[in-house]
Amino acid sequence: MLIQTETTPNPNSLKFIPGKNVCNSGQIEITQKDETNNDLIKNLLSINGVIGVFLGKDFLSINKQNNVDWEDIKHIAKSLISEFYSEGKDFIYDENVKKEKKKEFIEIEEKIIKILDTKVRPAVAKDGGDIKFKEYKNGTVKVQLQGSCSGCPSSTMTLKQGVQNLLKHYIPEVKEVEAI
Repeated sequence: MLIQTETTPNPNSLKFIPGKNVCNSGQIEITQKDETNNDLIKNLLSINGVIGVFLGKDFLSINKQNNVDWEDIKHIAKSLISEFYSEGKDFIYDENVKKEKKKEFIEIEEKIIKILDTKVRPAVAKDGGDIKFKEYKNGTVKVQLQGSCSGCPSSTMTLKQGVQNLLKHYIPEVKEVEAI
């Protein structure tokens, strides 16, 4: 099985594309082995230097410590992923993700979420990450960056020059965007 890798703007994150479905439960980031019962994810998190695994619909991103070289991780990760799919499994992660209680959003929050979902999320997914709306208060939008976007050196610029400018353009009440 050929598993492609793509670099991301974050030098400590690499995107793995197995050419198969990865996550059937939405997008999820796992940073601790005890957060999951999934053997593949536990094995990936056991690789020396790996600090997180982000699962998208058809890719996974692995985040590593700065002082570890990708050559020490990449081939082991590819082997583990390939072995997983060779056992006939359709998804790496096919569990019901615990959904946060559905919150009622005010109109401006709904507009922000719609813009993030339609204009921002597809772009950050291409780089192996995700962005989630957390809060809007007094003109400030707070978002959570996951996957390759978490800890990325260019994420501040992306937030300020990309996401913030986009939201300010469509929603004049937005004054600032912050990552939490």
